[in-house]
Amino acid sequence: MSEHPDPFDEIVDADETPSATAGRDRDPDLAVIEAGSRTLRAQAGTPQTDAVPARPADPEVDRALRKVEADLATRWGETKLEPSVSRISALMDVLGEPQRAYPSIHITGTNGKTSTARMIEALLGAFDLRTGRYTSPHVQSITERISLDGAPIEAERFIETYNDIKPYLDMVDAAQEYRLSFFEVLTGMAYAAFADAPVDVAVVEVGMGGSWDATNVIDGSVAVVTPIDLDHTDRLGSTPGEIAGEKAGIIKQGATVILAQQPVDAAQVMLKKAVELDATVAREGMEFGVVSREIAVGGQLLTLRGLGGEYEQIFLPLYGAHQAHNAAVALAAVEAFFGVGAEQARVLDPETIRKAFAAVASPGRLEVVRRSPTVVLDAAHNPSGARATADGITESFGFSRLIGVVGTSDDKDVRGLLEAFEPIFAEIVVTQNSSHRAMDADELAAIAVEVLGDERVVVEPRLDDALEAAITLAEEESEFSGAGVLVTGSVITVGEARLLLGRG
Repeated sequence: MSEHPDPFDEIVDADETPSATAGRDRDPDLAVIEAGSRTLRAQAGTPQTDAVPARPADPEVDRALRKVEADLATRWGETKLEPSVSRISALMDVLGEPQRAYPSIHITGTNGKTSTARMIEALLGAFDLRTGRYTSPHVQSITERISLDGAPIEAERFIETYNDIKPYLDMVDAAQEYRLSFFEVLTGMAYAAFADAPVDVAVVEVGMGGSWDATNVIDGSVAVVTPIDLDHTDRLGSTPGEIAGEKAGIIKQGATVILAQQPVDAAQVMLKKAVELDATVAREGMEFGVVSREIAVGGQLLTLRGLGGEYEQIFLPLYGAHQAHNAAVALAAVEAFFGVGAEQARVLDPETIRKAFAAVASPGRLEVVRRSPTVVLDAAHNPSGARATADGITESFGFSRLIGVVGTSDDKDVRGLLEAFEPIFAEIVVTQNSSHRAMDADELAAIAVEVLGDERVVVEPRLDDALEAAITLAEEESEFSGAGVLVTGSVITVGEARLLLGRG
């Protein structure tokens, strides 16, 4: 054996015990956090179950919000990128580095980021910490992207935050080769709103990738990596390992990395990066994971193994095995934030954990929005997400016949998505949402016919017509047939369907 073994090999071959790699003591940080949090928490009230806000009822507020939305729409959209953090760094500089006013948990991965972020937020709030959450994209309202204390930021506060930083946006725009993008401005708004609140901890989801993502000006003490699969391959890479190289950019010196189950090449890239940065790694299936799960009315009942021990009788009101794994990741992330692991072999208060998970909501993720027939919304937009959704709906709903309503974006692996859904769809109604990125319904139908066959494909370009057609098809077998409808393919499609079905 070499006298100086390779540190990467040491991590791979290390004794697989929860105490070997699971966390660092953050008590000094928490003492500071807790000192100022209780009065603010008393003022803010109990964390709310996350809702999807409707348009403001006050016409003046609605007009002001529409003006902000129109201003943001003049900037580069989220799919047009110049891979750099120079502009967001310049904005943070002129704003006085608001992102350094609080500790952060940073989340990357391909699927499950938003649900995991919501769970982390709920857990932290249950332990009396004031939270800020930044996620994307939104289901219905742009204000969903920035949450304080478990609820989307009020429209008035969103408008005020934009107006407060607008002069600084103009300054940065004038000094940079390219103007700040839509996503960069929203990221700046989130970090400023969190500092102004102020929050005790920010839970931040990357927009795309990691190293050059606009969110990556924070120093997340905990880096969370949800499952990596192929998506945005034109920008991030053509293999999970290549994509992991970009996403590993959120890992900071000395951080704790919470690693969901990954393809082997992606896991190797993440572990090597962690070694380079002296980061502690906790891996799902090794240091933490799902011990057991049972289907329950309205969700599932879990036993989770965290970094400090087991947590039993956890009710999670979300469907699908993937959400159970997201819950395990979220729990490990919160434990790591609180210093549970190598130096503190203990569990967090189990009853608090149970209450937090029981209150979790994740709109647009296997969400039931109607009965008779049952209509389910899910924002799956790539093959791996579609496979998880197909498994979840088969396991939890047991429909005798399922009708799909599918509207996708034109830059996705549509064939792969449809192939994942093919086994569970009796018929599919192909449609398109209102986004300029939406795939044309006829183009989508041509691919659908190749995958499902002509006799199983209906084309309705308007989403309202598509929903009506799908519900009619589901009702054909009579009221008691057990047929259902799944609306999927895009967050935008799901958001618009949610509004049409009266959930906005």
